[in-house]
Amino acid sequence: MREIAAAVAEPIGRLGGAFMRSREAKAFSVETGLTGWTPYFRGRCGVLGDADADVVAAAAGFFPVEAVRKAWAKGAGLPTATAAARYAAVAQDFGRRKLADFAESARLADLLQRVVDGGPVVAAPLFAGWRAMPLPEDDRARVIQLAHVVRELRGGLHIVAVLASGLSPLEAVLSGHSAILRDGEPNAEYFGWPRPYPEVTDEIRRRRDDAERLTDDLMAPAFAVLGTAEADELVALVQKAERVVFG
Repeated sequence: MREIAAAVAEPIGRLGGAFMRSREAKAFSVETGLTGWTPYFRGRCGVLGDADADVVAAAAGFFPVEAVRKAWAKGAGLPTATAAARYAAVAQDFGRRKLADFAESARLADLLQRVVDGGPVVAAPLFAGWRAMPLPEDDRARVIQLAHVVRELRGGLHIVAVLASGLSPLEAVLSGHSAILRDGEPNAEYFGWPRPYPEVTDEIRRRRDDAERLTDDLMAPAFAVLGTAEADELVALVQKAERVVFG
């Protein structure tokens, strides 16, 4: 099933992550009065509960620890459970809006749900936290929330793969490709990493490729709950939903 994991990695990354930069996310920021990275961390990582900022940084993985500490502290006035529930509503509202014309949402939600239920929680704390969040009844809203949960599974396992491949988080950001953000140095700067940056060498690129392959391997068991025809159907529906959302 590693081929399935690789095939859906980018479209699920886009489907499950785009709501964080949506008009609904901006409304969440205005509503809460939070700015910068604070609404993102408080909303996305609120599922961890009232954790120390370093716990949040450990789960987020690819951000400089000091930047996470500052953002988490600024959001201390918003209870984590409230932030997580409101952020889930952001994802749901995004799904209702963007997938309004996607007729196969019920089937895609069902397939994603089975992958989520079969996913391992070890080394993926944000996945575990988001899997425990209530799901909406609306199929279109559920697709985006479940895509986000699968995205969190890959994100957690990708941190493991990056470190196992001999890369630092910063090297991974500099050498990687983002499904919804910029690549390379602009992305590192956006995440808050201070300059100067190390050179991205051929060796770093090789290790990055190794990390991607290892991530696919680690993701494969989550898709083992699907038969071959169901796995192919999942790929087709995820790609179709991506086209509907992004045009």
